[in-house]
Amino acid sequence: MMRIFITTITLILTTFCFAQSTIPEVLEKLNKKSVPYITVNELQIKNKYVLLDTREIKEFNVSHIKNSINIGYDKFDAQKVTSIVKDKNALIVVYCSIGVRSEKIGENLFKLGYKKVFNLYGGIFEWKNKGGIVVDNKNEITENIHTFSKKWSIYLKKGNQIYEE
Repeated sequence: MMRIFITTITLILTTFCFAQSTIPEVLEKLNKKSVPYITVNELQIKNKYVLLDTREIKEFNVSHIKNSINIGYDKFDAQKVTSIVKDKNALIVVYCSIGVRSEKIGENLFKLGYKKVFNLYGGIFEWKNKGGIVVDNKNEITENIHTFSKKWSIYLKKGNQIYEE
């Protein structure tokens, strides 16, 4: 009986710890869907929007989606955003590595009165995985993507994984 109990607990823990093997599974587990998603394909056909990168500056400097503005996460500055995006009805798309941190920043933007805030589904990883171009801090095209950590790097399928351990 004890053996069955231990086996069952082990299976549950293993499943829980390693079940999030895809971006959709991680987003389903970690996000509240408090900020509506926009897909890479939907974003690519939009003409006018403000793209805000919610990752830290060291991640942004390795690569970012062209024309995005870094607003950070740990040191998010509401005044910086309101000075850049004055129109509360502007279409704003936030992104991070896969879409978890950007959801939290999106929530902050709603609190600031912005009405049309969307979270890029799968973040910069999904952008790159679907063939999107990224640039470095010199605005040059790069294959490097800062993946935050080795753990998160498994979600990047295309490009060079850059992280510190």
